[in-house]
Amino acid sequence: MQNIQHILQSVSDASVETRKLSDTQKKEILNELSFQIEQNIDIIVSENQKDLVKMPDADPKKDRLMLNKSRLMDIAQSVRDVALLDDPTGKLLYTHTTENGLKIEKITVPMGVVGVIYESRPNVTIDVAALCIRSGNAVVLRGGSDADFSNKILVHFIQESLAKFGHNKEMVQLLPPDRLYVQELLEADKFVDIIIPRGSQELINFVRKNATVPTIETGAGVCHTYIESSADLQKAAKIVVNAKTHRPSVCNALDTILVDSAVAKSFLPLIIEGFLPFEVEIFADSESFEILSKEQYPFLNKASEEHYGMEYLSQKCSIKIVDNFEAALSHIRKYSSKHSEAIVSENAVYIQRFLNEVDAAAVYQNASTRFTDGGVFGLGAEIGISTQKLHARGPFALEKLTTEKWIVKGDGQIR
Repeated sequence: MQNIQHILQSVSDASVETRKLSDTQKKEILNELSFQIEQNIDIIVSENQKDLVKMPDADPKKDRLMLNKSRLMDIAQSVRDVALLDDPTGKLLYTHTTENGLKIEKITVPMGVVGVIYESRPNVTIDVAALCIRSGNAVVLRGGSDADFSNKILVHFIQESLAKFGHNKEMVQLLPPDRLYVQELLEADKFVDIIIPRGSQELINFVRKNATVPTIETGAGVCHTYIESSADLQKAAKIVVNAKTHRPSVCNALDTILVDSAVAKSFLPLIIEGFLPFEVEIFADSESFEILSKEQYPFLNKASEEHYGMEYLSQKCSIKIVDNFEAALSHIRKYSSKHSEAIVSENAVYIQRFLNEVDAAAVYQNASTRFTDGGVFGLGAEIGISTQKLHARGPFALEKLTTEKWIVKGDGQIR
């Protein structure tokens, strides 16, 4: 099998030109890409179908894989949104003049070459390319074999958009999906400046353990919603149903419902009507199992330890009844992936404590965790949700695709 060094070398070479792109050039490339997507929806959907037919309907990743007209129009709009964002490069962060006249400045500059490894999500192909172009970075993409037809056609239109204005198409490259190439990418210190894995915990763990290129994790989401005893239960039910059922295959979907024992008998029956149409499978602790059994909820199972701390990515969730606020925080500390956590409450003291004390990239007061998203947060798009604390946390978007450079201006000074 051939290696991918020639691809990595070409992306690295192209990054020199990418850094030179002006604000106007970046915008025109992205606006052209948005146009290309909208004008070629039928072609993209046709290629996506080739991927979809290979995946069983029961696979929770199938929803992530699907591209249709509505989703593609949304993707095209997100590219335009990224084009409208301020250029994150060349910003003056610090300035200082020393006693001997040296002028010292710190500015933002592109990372260089960004490598992204992801699974079954062709929208990531466009999101990453748009963010990297806007921030002056070249990018090497390694999508999963499940989405190979989709990724190839999308990269084709990305490269066409670059070529229309005479730019090097190799600024954005798609690697072959063969897993044997992954290790070569992870060790490509000479060509790649940063690796970002986006996908399952298994993928993230593999990248963390095997990469010599610096990595930023976009972590799995194990998301909790805690219904505190003072909560408006009707409001709480709507939040829980939305967080679980709106799009269960994504990382910000609800996985575990924590319910204060004082309101459990009143609250749990309220979610049944919203869960039934989606056949949400519940793994309930003994108390919640008893309550829901009396309501004759048909998709009910008894929970075991393994059902807590699990990212379901499907129409499944666990329920745990807790004695009080402290018990809820203790459960979250034990099982959270530090992605997105929510409290539903009318108690201002508990709300503030939750927002202050829960260790997560995003914490919510009386709202669905489904909002943890770069686009929703006004960032245009995202590469993923970072659950680590160095460099980026939360939606990993445009401003985090830059690093810093010190510029020192003198006139013959010596030390």
